[in-house]
Amino acid sequence: MPIVPPTLIEPVQYLLCDADGNLFPSEEPAFDASAEVTNAFLASVGIDARYTASELRAAATGMNFRSTALTLAARAGIADVDVEPWVAEERRAVTAHLGATLRPHEPTLAALTTLAGRLELAAVSSSALSRLAACFSATGLDELIPAARRFSAEDSLPTPTSKPDPAVYRHACVALGIEPEQGLAVEDAVAGVQSAVGAGCPVVGNLLFVLPEEREARAEALLAAGAVTVVESWQELADLVLPVLSVRPDVQTVGGVAR
Repeated sequence: MPIVPPTLIEPVQYLLCDADGNLFPSEEPAFDASAEVTNAFLASVGIDARYTASELRAAATGMNFRSTALTLAARAGIADVDVEPWVAEERRAVTAHLGATLRPHEPTLAALTTLAGRLELAAVSSSALSRLAACFSATGLDELIPAARRFSAEDSLPTPTSKPDPAVYRHACVALGIEPEQGLAVEDAVAGVQSAVGAGCPVVGNLLFVLPEEREARAEALLAAGAVTVVESWQELADLVLPVLSVRPDVQTVGGVAR
């Protein structure tokens, strides 16, 4: 069982959940759709490189399409490229594909429901809100994390950005009315851990939807990036934090539910 100091858990009021690859296994199908758009974009600006879905996932996990496209263009020596039409096209293609392919993951729903009895849940993502809406609807998470508690580095900020920029976590904490140490982030990617750490939020790494052959290396990378520990499921996270939350002295009953 992973270990986290109780003093780190005691102040927590919100569970700040990364979405893709963390709440649902969206990264592989998302990159299937995104790779087609990425390769069309590269061709349009005269770049010969092409990416398979797995190659693009390795290069871009944790970043949104805008950041990925600009990074790939910069590596090829191309600056000042207009990616906005491609951002819109990639969003459309990926959102449609995820809405059609994702399904509820019952163990995750059960664990999150238990956690919601003690903590408020929010989503903090690099992905666009429209994409999150399709994913949350397809996976049965709408009631647990409603739209008002979803924060997007793409849509929620004055200037779009992407993790590892900590701006989206800072924005989420301000919008929720909490100090960073009151929000426990849960992330599956290094960029996400760096984003949360940069905002001052404690972070737990989650390997649930990481490919088995990648888990050992990912766990090491998440810890090196600043995660306080790593779990392999949402139930393992619940087993880690709920014993601490159940005995903290400031627990109150809200609407008949202890928090």
